[in-house]
Amino acid sequence: MKDFNPTTVDEFINAAPQESQGIMLRLKKLIEVTVPNAEEGISWNVPIYKYYGILAGFSLAKKHVSFGIDSLTTEMREILKEKGYKTGKKTIQIKFDQEVPTTEIKELIKEQARQNKL
Repeated sequence: MKDFNPTTVDEFINAAPQESQGIMLRLKKLIEVTVPNAEEGISWNVPIYKYYGILAGFSLAKKHVSFGIDSLTTEMREILKEKGYKTGKKTIQIKFDQEVPTTEIKELIKEQARQNKL
């Protein structure tokens, strides 16, 4: 997807490799269902959702989808690591053959929305 400048989240997802699309569609749906008033868009050439500031986003790597959110705590990173996910300070890597950690991501989205409204 080098030199690709999507204008919508759906355009970004549709241009991605087939094996990554299911993960991104699941993340998109999770964000939309958890915070229905979140504004969908493209920033920094990747899908970003805003709700009183940046809520969450995701991007594509060679072998995984990276979900980014500021509310990712050390405790949550440990929980996700135990379940086989690689995490960074504010990211969760979801390999193409892994399920989306729905419960944890939903919790993170709710917390980020709460923090953004403060």
